[in-house]
Amino acid sequence: MISRVFTGCFQCLVDADDSLRLCWGHILSKYGIRNVDSCFRTIDRIFNTDQNVIQAGRVGGGYDRQLRDIMHAEIMPLVEEFDTKMNPDSVYEERLQTAANNFIAAASKLPRASGCFPPCGFQVSGAVYNCLTCQYDSCEYPLDCPMSDFTVGENNSTEMRCDVQFPLPSQAEIVWRFASKVKTQQVDQFKMVTVGADRLYSIPSARLHHQGTYQCEVFSQQRSIVRIYHHLTVIPQVLVAQAKLQGIFDTALLLGGQIAPLPAGLPRDLGPTRLSGLQQLPSPSLLAACLSVLLLLLFLSLG
Repeated sequence: MISRVFTGCFQCLVDADDSLRLCWGHILSKYGIRNVDSCFRTIDRIFNTDQNVIQAGRVGGGYDRQLRDIMHAEIMPLVEEFDTKMNPDSVYEERLQTAANNFIAAASKLPRASGCFPPCGFQVSGAVYNCLTCQYDSCEYPLDCPMSDFTVGENNSTEMRCDVQFPLPSQAEIVWRFASKVKTQQVDQFKMVTVGADRLYSIPSARLHHQGTYQCEVFSQQRSIVRIYHHLTVIPQVLVAQAKLQGIFDTALLLGGQIAPLPAGLPRDLGPTRLSGLQQLPSPSLLAACLSVLLLLLFLSLG
């Protein structure tokens, strides 16, 4: 019974019927008998377990057809030749090894994949053809990217971008979604905001209701490529004003704590009480800072 036990690069690129025709005239020199299984094992050793063949077959997207053409250019002449006559195993060994070497040289010149960019996304451009499995190996990264955090003061503008390190398809569809007042990556908590080609999401004047998580999902031919998350924190205006007031107050205290030198010509025989009173007079900078604080408080109280 003839069995085809090997799997790998040869099986991916050469049809089973052609493989059988190739091995039909394989003769074991030691015994002088035909043995097809021995031929298959030789193919397995030369093509399917050789790392040079495997690496040569790791081409970029869309080049698996050229890979098949290169293999056929080396194998099909042998199929046509060996299908009509018997050949000893030594001839098979030599001719198949030469075919493998030629395949490695030609396939290595095909374009390679651009590589995978961590940490997320289904990266079509980074997929590599694996001739052991007859398919492309993806980057095996999750669709969901790690969340980034943004903070903006109320009434200020902010923007978020739907950008990744790997190239996106030119006809990609961008879907922006929003989960209000929560920090989450659970898909069911988001509501759709916009659909189109815009990778930039802008908020001209942030309000408290803008606080939450924004999700940007990229589609290509109705297939999700990547999901990007931005968490936005909006600081209320009153807290921003309080922070400014605190900064002004701290500056005023710092300036007020400095003791100015005595003016030139001031009598030196002043008593301790009069001298102490002069030193404790508020400085002009302190008075200006305090006036600024009062005006800012009045402005805030009037809205």
